[in-house]
Amino acid sequence: MQTVTKPKKKNELLFFALRNTKLRIGLAIILFFVVLAIVGPHLAKYKPNEFAGAQNHPPSAEYWFGTTSFGDDVFSQFASGLGAAFEVGLLGGGIGTLIGLLVGFVAGYRGGLIDEFLNMLTNIVLVIPALMVLLIIAVYLKARGVFIESIFIGCFAWPWTARAVRAQTFSLRTRDFVDMARISAMRPLKIIATEIAPNMMSYLLLVFILQFGGAILTAATLDFIGLGPTNVISLGLMMNNAVIYGALILGVWWWFVPPGIAITAIVGALYVTNVGLDEAFNPKLREM
Repeated sequence: MQTVTKPKKKNELLFFALRNTKLRIGLAIILFFVVLAIVGPHLAKYKPNEFAGAQNHPPSAEYWFGTTSFGDDVFSQFASGLGAAFEVGLLGGGIGTLIGLLVGFVAGYRGGLIDEFLNMLTNIVLVIPALMVLLIIAVYLKARGVFIESIFIGCFAWPWTARAVRAQTFSLRTRDFVDMARISAMRPLKIIATEIAPNMMSYLLLVFILQFGGAILTAATLDFIGLGPTNVISLGLMMNNAVIYGALILGVWWWFVPPGIAITAIVGALYVTNVGLDEAFNPKLREM
């Protein structure tokens, strides 16, 4: 009788991750758009704001995604906008994750007055109307780039991460291995970095993926209402220009459909990837 050998423990996560359908589909979609964001600008025949020659030209062999009412090549703008979207995702999502981790770890581990102060700070940021703050910033900051937008998104996206990490840290700080680290006179920051954080790595990865997708969606929203970067082309700005200059009324669907599909596909793929990773990390949810 043939025996089935189980994967070794160190390869167990990879084994179940590769078997997870949601994870494979999500990663495939994300990889496709990442490659397109890298290769697309080199394949584009024109620069994003360069006059391509024909106005409102439908997709063709010459203009892959058609042209806008100003004669700009939509594919060139689309490829440039993809790069800006991933840049915002990395910077904005990374900043939001880092701030949330720092606040959550410190509040959860130290407790007491420090926890109360950080919890109060978290609640304050939660109730601040981010859109109103950006409107004020937009008045005084005439030139806005992806970096500035990413910092803004990250500075307002961390509270939910901080709360989740704080709750996890509260649970882990009472474990025996943490008590042993305290007895050995290990410093609090080192305990957090070497004892608590490694036991939350899978959870922290999921948090970053959600922050990444949230940053892209927030940036697209801000760009769509005209509060995004002023010196680069983004997917949200493409849709904003399409609405302002009547692309829907004129039937120029190729101006706003590609960026809309890309935003939906990327954010959706990140969510599906997050679910797939959760199933791979959690033995109770794994696909057998």
